[in-house]
This record gives sequence, structure tokens and C-alpha cells, in this order.
Amino acid sequence: MVSIFEDYEQQYSVLTAELTAQIGLLTASASKDRRQLISKIEKHVEEAQELIEQMDLEVREVESSKKHRCKTRLDCYRAELKRLTLEYIKARSVKQEALYDSAEELRDIRINNDQKQKLLDNAETLERTGRKLNDGYRVVVETQEIGNQVLRDLSDQRETIQRSRARLRDTGEELSRSSRILNSMLVRAVQQKVILYTVAACFIAFICVGLYFGFHD
Repeated sequence: MVSIFEDYEQQYSVLTAELTAQIGLLTASASKDRRQLISKIEKHVEEAQELIEQMDLEVREVESSKKHRCKTRLDCYRAELKRLTLEYIKARSVKQEALYDSAEELRDIRINNDQKQKLLDNAETLERTGRKLNDGYRVVVETQEIGNQVLRDLSDQRETIQRSRARLRDTGEELSRSSRILNSMLVRAVQQKVILYTVAACFIAFICVGLYFGFHD
């Protein structure tokens, strides 16, 4: 993206150099050839504005480490184009009465000057809009970074919850195993008591039988 931005910069440099030379010629010119020169200047101003718009679009795609430097250069280009536009308006309005044959021609030129002022106003509006778009883009990027951080935090919390669930599952299995062992021990204890009571009953029965036969003998 930076290479494309630099290509636009080179085109802009060539264009502004031609604009500067043409504005100088317009200031020194005192003939009706100014009309053709004015037409060329206006065309070049429009091309310069389009290049700035293209550079503004490319700046948004530049990696963050180079974005600030590119934006600073772009602001300089906007200021330079604004200065050249003002110089053009000033050069075009010099000695207009002496350069044209009729009041109608002069009136047409003044109308064109009004149009040029509107063009300058539009350029300023475009510049303000560009700054607002850059601010909006920066807010979007910051919001995206915050959203990514929130997603990372949620992912970490989910992993923590999953680990806690795994520990609870393991603990439940341990408790189930312990419960089975305890139940098995209780069953054995009951069985042992039954056996003990049975043996004791048999022993008592034997004693009773022995005493019975002993008394009858």
C-alpha cells in the first residue's frame, strides 16, 4: 500500500510543480492567452484534488507504524493545494479590466472567479470531511481493538470455566468411587454381624441342648 501511496505522491509533485509554473505565467501574462492557461490550471487543480482523495483512501490501508507519517504528509499536500488555489485566484483577478475587450467578457471571468471560490470552499469542506473520516476510522480501529481484547478475555474465562468443570467432574467421580467403597464396607460389616449372631445363636443352642440332656441323665 505504501508503494501506491508513493506513486500518488510522485504524480502530485509533478502536478503541483506544473501548477506553480502555470500560476507564475498567469501572474505575468497580459494577453488573452490567459484563457487557455486558466483552463489548464483549473484542470490541474481538479486532478490534484483527485490525487489527494486517492492518497486519503490509501492511507487508511497503510500499516499502523507508517500511518501517522503518511497522514502528516497528506495534510501538507492539502495545505499546499489550498495555497496554490489561493495564489491562482489572486493571479487570475489581477488587472482583469485591462485584459478583456468588453464588460461581458469581464463579467464571465468574474462569474468564473465565483465558481473558483466555490471550488475552494468545496476543497475546504473536503478537507474537513477527510479529517472526520480519519477520526471515524480511528474510532472504528480502537473499537475493534477493544472488541478483540474482550473476545480474548472471554476466551480465557471460558477456558477457566472448562477447567473448573473438569475438576468438578473428577471430584464427582472420586466421590462416587468413595461412596461405592463405603457401601461395600457397610455390606461386609452387616454380613459379618449376621455371621457372628448366627454363630452365637448356634453356640447358645448347643449349650441349651447340653444342659437339657445333662439334667435328664
